[in-house]
Amino acid sequence: MRILLGVLPAVFLAGCNTAERREPIPPPPSPSAVLPALPASPAAALGPVLDGNGACTGPAPGTAAAIETGIGECDLVRLKGRPPTDVLVGEGRSGREVQVLYTEPGAKELYFFVNNRLDRIVR
Repeated sequence: MRILLGVLPAVFLAGCNTAERREPIPPPPSPSAVLPALPASPAAALGPVLDGNGACTGPAPGTAAAIETGIGECDLVRLKGRPPTDVLVGEGRSGREVQVLYTEPGAKELYFFVNNRLDRIVR
């Protein structure tokens, strides 16, 4: 029994010495090496959009000829020919959500945009 008790500590210590001789684990890669660069802001990826005051953040592409679903926020302002009465900019489940209000004589028009594309019109 004494021989066995004398051998066990030597076995445990030998295992510890082996662990110390292993190569160190390399550090993880830096986050910039793993993830691709993101745009400066989500709105930058959408092109020119309206700010909270109803002004375009860049030149309107000018490709839309009529107010219909799918046009951009700045195209709406260009086609209307005047700034909106009110603009509400926010983030929703789908991304950037914008509500643009135009007060017309005798009526109000509300335009809903999702990610810089006209989704629907309420008159």
